[in-house]
Amino acid sequence: MTYQDTVKWMFSQLPMYQKQGKSAYKVDLSNTILLAQHLNNPENKFKSIHVAGTNGKGSTSHMLASILQESGYKVGLYTSPHLKDYRERIKINGKEISKQFVIQFIKRNKPFFETNSLSFFEMTVGLAFDYFAKQKVDIAVIEVGLGGRLDSTNIITPEVSVITNIGLDHVQFLGNTLESIANEKGGIIKSNIPVVIGETQNETKNVFKRIALVKKAKIIFADKIKSSKYDCDLKGAYQDKNIKTAVQSIRELQLKQYKISEEDIKYGLLNVVKNTGLLGRWQILKQSPKVICDTAHNREGLEIVLKQLQREKYKQLHIVFGVVNDKNLETIADLLPINAKYYLCKPNIPRGLDSNKLKLYFNDQNLISNTYNSVNEAYKKALENANSEDVVYVGGSTFVVAEII
Repeated sequence: MTYQDTVKWMFSQLPMYQKQGKSAYKVDLSNTILLAQHLNNPENKFKSIHVAGTNGKGSTSHMLASILQESGYKVGLYTSPHLKDYRERIKINGKEISKQFVIQFIKRNKPFFETNSLSFFEMTVGLAFDYFAKQKVDIAVIEVGLGGRLDSTNIITPEVSVITNIGLDHVQFLGNTLESIANEKGGIIKSNIPVVIGETQNETKNVFKRIALVKKAKIIFADKIKSSKYDCDLKGAYQDKNIKTAVQSIRELQLKQYKISEEDIKYGLLNVVKNTGLLGRWQILKQSPKVICDTAHNREGLEIVLKQLQREKYKQLHIVFGVVNDKNLETIADLLPINAKYYLCKPNIPRGLDSNKLKLYFNDQNLISNTYNSVNEAYKKALENANSEDVVYVGGSTFVVAEII
């Protein structure tokens, strides 16, 4: 099979949460453990950092990888979802996994995948771990896909565990309270392994403290520690919390004798995009009119991003907006700027919410909106309508951003 054939098979033959939703969610790690054994347990052949959280885990993972790269380490980076190409999920020192490795991995293991009905996500985690082991990375930054306790990545024993924050997202899988979600994400805390919590929240701090106590794990609340201020090439005020989280995680590695200097931290944070290729975080695509996109898609993420958007100077705000069909619009209604013109669209995936259904909701909220047949059509119309002193924002879903980058 060609690379395109291989990826198409992975997407079409196996359940995948990002496209399919709840039916793709597994309730235990038995398949992942079985796959790891089949692959000769690659997760034991490299050191790692494990990153979970509702928001910020992608940015934090990329910051950590960039700092470690600046320190001279060979760094694996596993994240999800991808924006343009599947291979974005698996990188070493910012370079995507080769098409040939993906092809050969699937070809070699396809009978096993089919026999055991492995999910897209389980396969991809196996591919990443196998790749990092064979390429002999010094350390890999592993981002949790969904939750933590039952996530396929949760077979590693990391150098440090990281939980950025907790918000009400994926409640159909993780529970509908912050405490229950924290308990699921706290499942990545391992015995005698330090855990860095990015944001102290009244509803969740005792959950993490309890798990850490049971696991005899040192716990650090990053936002409670005074530290130097660092600049970062990932723009947006909301990155300040992620920077603190990343730096405190690095401090724990330094205690384990990792050779990481202050200069490495400084330049690692200043060169995240260059070192890792991260896209879609308060990314400015164009000037005059200024076009900004961001992958924030739940209440906590959108609240921060839209507050930042309101601080922009513009005559008119144009918002290209689309969501997935299991999004609870009630949770974000009060965040949507009333003074904006909305260009509603359906991301080009089966889970995308029909733009006409989205418009009904926007009508109920007295928001000015029009519907379009595609993300690109909506984006094109927004650019046509915007003058040089306006701002165009693209968001609502990772999949919307992916189509215009």
